[in-house]
Amino acid sequence: MYTMNRIAAAVVLAFSSIAVPALAADAAPAVSVAAVPALAFDLDRDVNSALKLFDVPGIAIAIVKDGKVITAKGFGVRKLGEPAPVDAKTLFEVASNSKGFTAAALAMLVDEGKLAWDDPVTKHLPGFQMHDSYVTGAMTIRDLLTHRSGLGLGAGDLLWWPTTTFTTDEIIEKLRYIRPATSFRNSYAYDNLLYIVAGKIIADKAGKSWGEAMHERILAPLGMTGTTTSLAENAGNPDVANAHSKINGKIAAVKSMPVPNAVGAVGINTNAEDIAKWMMVLLDEGKIVGVKDKDGKPARLLSEKQARELWTAQTPIKIAEPKPALAATKPNFSAYGLGFQLRDYKGMKVAMHGGALQGFYSRVLMVPDAKLGVAILTNAENGGSMTALQWRILDHYLQAAPSDWLALVAKVEQDQHAEEVKKQGKASGARAAKSQPSLPLAAYDGEYEDAWYGKVVIKPEGKKHILSFTRTPDLTGELEHWQHDTFIVRWKERNFNADAYVTFSLNPDGSIDRVKMAPVSAETDFSYDFQDLSLAPVKPKEAKK
Repeated sequence: MYTMNRIAAAVVLAFSSIAVPALAADAAPAVSVAAVPALAFDLDRDVNSALKLFDVPGIAIAIVKDGKVITAKGFGVRKLGEPAPVDAKTLFEVASNSKGFTAAALAMLVDEGKLAWDDPVTKHLPGFQMHDSYVTGAMTIRDLLTHRSGLGLGAGDLLWWPTTTFTTDEIIEKLRYIRPATSFRNSYAYDNLLYIVAGKIIADKAGKSWGEAMHERILAPLGMTGTTTSLAENAGNPDVANAHSKINGKIAAVKSMPVPNAVGAVGINTNAEDIAKWMMVLLDEGKIVGVKDKDGKPARLLSEKQARELWTAQTPIKIAEPKPALAATKPNFSAYGLGFQLRDYKGMKVAMHGGALQGFYSRVLMVPDAKLGVAILTNAENGGSMTALQWRILDHYLQAAPSDWLALVAKVEQDQHAEEVKKQGKASGARAAKSQPSLPLAAYDGEYEDAWYGKVVIKPEGKKHILSFTRTPDLTGELEHWQHDTFIVRWKERNFNADAYVTFSLNPDGSIDRVKMAPVSAETDFSYDFQDLSLAPVKPKEAKK
């Protein structure tokens, strides 16, 4: 979830849901692609090079091939400035790679006859309601997982990102107030809220929390004994990676982002050893490697039919043209299945997903026909390191001619950030810097309310005016005048890298009618969906007569 729009990064870095971070203008790596020859594959050398080139403190890698674990190891450190190394048991938050676990748990319920993919959601969650009544009735369990609901990219993510005080039930209740961006099942737009709904259904069917259901139904049977379903479970375990973000262009250790209300979308924390077991069961179409059932047959997590359904295309995804340096990574098809993205590479189908929360990025990809699985877990917000390594590893195991993806991806990342810096420079130069707000600054203070998020408050603190999201403790910052009736809110948590425009529109009588927000930078993570807010002043209640 990142400092750059994840969809933009997906285009540039070859079909990934992860993004590259915002770098300071003077912090971009200087990379000369022409001067770097393609080297023979050497995992240790390549990962250690990626740590330095992309400014990532620690990486864990798991590779499985033909039912065996080839590699499960760590590189770098758990926390910048401390010596404790990343190892095969170091826990990382894998965020949206949790979606595959939620999809698999639903597939198990399908196997058991407790629900069907095309059941209406309201059959299993009667209070479920979307903005449109037709969509409410037509939405199926399958639709929850396939990013075709009509919601816009990341719509409603501010209900859980960064950490909020909303409960899971409150988030689901607020879906009815979020207006669609397109018609139902019209097109692909990545969302998280409907996976929260899916997690709620799993919890209801299990009669326990989503986390407890994951432990009982998936993690324990697969022997994923180190994996947890909340940050609270990590307490007391010293072998946990620390989150890292860029602050003013410099990598720094930051606090993690608990998300207890969004676990169906982003709840899993795992390590290299355990994620290898997860990839093997998926690559073996639901069979649990080395385990027999009571009849002496290979034990199964889920049926072959449902395992295949997870990796069957459900929603087409438009293929974008990659940068010339990455032309060889352009897929011939691109789609979303159930909890997994699907594409091809070197003529082979790839099932994959990315994940990101504050300070962590991860990627898991599997090539079914090659019985190959690769997981890359990082404790930083950088997609380039994973993209470069994934292509290096795939080229090696698919016996393709090697390319120096580290240099190629780093150069694309550098150029892309330079373009964004230039764009922001132009915007700054074009603004009416000498313009003044229409109203005295105190007139902008007050409570504002959005239909789905709720209240945002602006209040004075000395000579400053502070904007705060009432249900998001860390989302508070100072308003700085930009031009006319537009301000920029500079968040106190600088690692968010998500400063936003705040624009006031006025009524004819000079009173404030509406407040709109939008990210300042295209590199802002899309889960800061400020643009979806429509804030109106909260009118004071009339005194009772």
